[in-house]
Amino acid sequence: MSRVVVARERVRYAETDRMGVAYNSHFLIWFEVGRSAYMRAAGLPYRELEAAGYYMPVSNFAGEVRESLDYDDEFEIHTWITRVRSRQVVFSYEIRREGRIVGRGETTHVCVDHSRRPVALPADLRNRLQPAPVVP
Repeated sequence: MSRVVVARERVRYAETDRMGVAYNSHFLIWFEVGRSAYMRAAGLPYRELEAAGYYMPVSNFAGEVRESLDYDDEFEIHTWITRVRSRQVVFSYEIRREGRIVGRGETTHVCVDHSRRPVALPADLRNRLQPAPVVP
């Protein structure tokens, strides 16, 4: 699989304010869309990960919005991994419209078990979640 996964989306009306501008809070939701697409492409859909008893809640997030997106704008979510530790994975994201970066961010996830205790990432999971060699 490519170390960068691209998901394509379109701004829905429900994601906008009265002026047709997407709410900034939706960037975090779009990061989740990108992360889910990444996990599916890595052969690790969240559903299967959770069925095996592992969860990856967000422990930290950061982001910036450079330009607004409007109703019906098409955009891409570029997602890659920047860091993998024994219990932690850091995903990075760029939201692009027509090739321009309109937003970017990062989420940190801790691997936990069903009782919400941090646990080491299983070896097969760590092998599939490798950082991108260079930032795209």
